[in-house]
Amino acid sequence: QVLRKGLQRGVALSTGSLLVYGAHKLISGFAEVHASFKVEEVIEQADYLYGSGETEKLYQLLVQHKNSDDAELLWRLARASRDLAQLSSTSTEEKRQLAYDALEYAKKALEKNESNFAAHKWYAICLSDVGDFEGIKTKIGNAIVIKEHFQRAIELNPKDATTIHLIGIWCYSFAEMPWYQRKIAATLFATPPTSTFQEALRYFHMAEEADPNFYSKNLLFLGKTYLKLNNKKMALLWLSKAKEYPAHTEEDKQV
Repeated sequence: QVLRKGLQRGVALSTGSLLVYGAHKLISGFAEVHASFKVEEVIEQADYLYGSGETEKLYQLLVQHKNSDDAELLWRLARASRDLAQLSSTSTEEKRQLAYDALEYAKKALEKNESNFAAHKWYAICLSDVGDFEGIKTKIGNAIVIKEHFQRAIELNPKDATTIHLIGIWCYSFAEMPWYQRKIAATLFATPPTSTFQEALRYFHMAEEADPNFYSKNLLFLGKTYLKLNNKKMALLWLSKAKEYPAHTEEDKQV
């Protein structure tokens, strides 16, 4: 009788434990689903603000999630930090801090998801930005790493016109590089990185084919590259398109 009562109590406890465990799993499941929905909601809101050109609001939304482990949130925060740094109202010291913050967010995004094309893209962009503060030697020294990340981004997403454009900018910069910078490159690399205006032109056209009229700066650089190649007729065509491009951002106005 004692044994029977003990067994019954044991079964009752086991059933109770299972119910508690089941409830815990159910609550945990709801919490996980809620967390994922929250990330999706933040990303959806962030993309809306980005599309609306609300740079400061976008940054304030995303910086709250700077400790997130989500690569999608982190690369968007890197982009928002960089966009805020580009505003004319941002002070020089703030620009510097934002540039370094953006690089850290992009680096973390890459660590969280190495297969995320946008993490590679924004890591390369932010690494280039930091070079502007650290001098030409650092900028040239980072050049190969920057190009490798752009190329990896294109491998992961061959249709991303912006990344293709940025490789074009990389090629244009090295084709245009003055002699003293070439000397610095020669001291940093056994085989210094080089490029040509023809190679830059090929990437700018590839970007335009991937997404026609997507970016005022791509139109501008098509015109500039044709000028470098002494083709004034084609230069005029693309510079006219750049001039007529509807200005949505400060960069569009500068273009």
